[in-house]
Amino acid sequence: MNKNEFIDRVADLGGISKAEAGRSVDAVFDAITEALKKGDDVRLVGFGTFSAAKRAAREGRNPRTGETIQIKASIAPKFSAGKGLKDALN
Repeated sequence: MNKNEFIDRVADLGGISKAEAGRSVDAVFDAITEALKKGDDVRLVGFGTFSAAKRAAREGRNPRTGETIQIKASIAPKFSAGKGLKDALN
């Protein structure tokens, strides 16, 4: 499912227009992004938790040449599924 299909499904389930659903989906994504940028976790009970994980700088290898390269420290988004989501899938 891509973003447009997701918006269509939200519009159908919510009984709202596709434009309203699109704005709502974008607002949710923006709110999650802003919270992660500030270092906060986003906990959606029954669904899961979005968090930001710090990755330390490390040494890696260029797979083409085998040359050693330095990989910079970074922050990566992380999602942990909640019990409700896991139960729905199993």
